[in-house]
Amino acid sequence: MRGVHIHETQRARELRREQTAAEGRLWRRLRGRKLKGLKFVRQVPLGPYFGDFVCREQKLVIELDGATHGTDAEIQRDERRRAYLTDQGYRVIRFTNAEVFNAADSITETILAALERRTTV
Repeated sequence: MRGVHIHETQRARELRREQTAAEGRLWRRLRGRKLKGLKFVRQVPLGPYFGDFVCREQKLVIELDGATHGTDAEIQRDERRRAYLTDQGYRVIRFTNAEVFNAADSITETILAALERRTTV
């Protein structure tokens, strides 16, 4: 079992080092407790998956989707991931990389609304 944990930690580190430009941009908005003083972490092992950004305190997972998330296979895989995380008590919100670049303020407001458990305006 220990070997699995070491592998997950190494993979998480790789994912953080190899972050996309969109992940880097969103991370700058989340890191350092910038949203409501809550801590977010990146590329967190959650069972068989890695959450792009996770607020453990609020059990909120933020996923970013690149261009490859439009195929039927990717959509099904994303749905399995969402179902698993939901079963573990997490709420999952998804954004596209394009949204990070074109509507960053709107994304931040949506994340704040999720943290406050309110609907966006």
